[in-house]
Amino acid sequence: MIIALLSDIHANLQALDTCLRHAHDNGAVRYAFLGDLVGYGSDVQAVVDVVSRYAAAGAVVVKGNHDEAIDRRAGYMNESAQEAINWARKMLDGEAKVFLAGLPLCVREDKLCFVHASASFPERWDYIDSKTAASESIEAAERVYTFSGHVHDQMLYFQTGMDKIGAFKPVPGTAIPVGSHRRWLALVGSVGQPRDGNPAAAYAMFDTTREQITFYRIPYNHHAAALNIREAGLSEMLAYRVQKGI
Repeated sequence: MIIALLSDIHANLQALDTCLRHAHDNGAVRYAFLGDLVGYGSDVQAVVDVVSRYAAAGAVVVKGNHDEAIDRRAGYMNESAQEAINWARKMLDGEAKVFLAGLPLCVREDKLCFVHASASFPERWDYIDSKTAASESIEAAERVYTFSGHVHDQMLYFQTGMDKIGAFKPVPGTAIPVGSHRRWLALVGSVGQPRDGNPAAAYAMFDTTREQITFYRIPYNHHAAALNIREAGLSEMLAYRVQKGI
């Protein structure tokens, strides 16, 4: 079974639609959305509507810190991020707000753990930005495979035979063997707002049968996404970051 892993969509419908089409065309039969459906972007209602339809069809959806901020403050946010959250509260209908508020912080099933930030105290929204942080999340997940977002980057961490942590920067489009004889943590990147200077949408797909994960970068009309942000009257910085991938 192939599972599409999408995180940090950030109300970017163009990027989401492009990744979903790519996943479908490449054999995905299940979908997992790893949080931050909203924030930064302007397509808040449309994105939540799409993801809620996938959830109704059996997709896994977990809560991100921007999703939580719709209902209550979820830690520090800079001025433009808070502006986008305040705007999103006005744009989302009641059903969408109930959907976001009801999302779990973490989902564990069989060998898999899905969480936005760290599986160790997911409510703290800690970043997996080091081998130590990855190790803590892997241990807390208590599963072979942990899938996360939050850092807007793609990285693969793994436990070695000495219970130490290795880190691997994936090459987009290249399948990576991830055998179940060790434990893994994959940061799948950001669909809607990558921050490595490349505006192409980022996501990953996990093949449970072959025990392989493939990370992708998918070009989309990021100029249109930036224009939507400007037309919504949101901060120019938010539009600029989508356009430049920073």
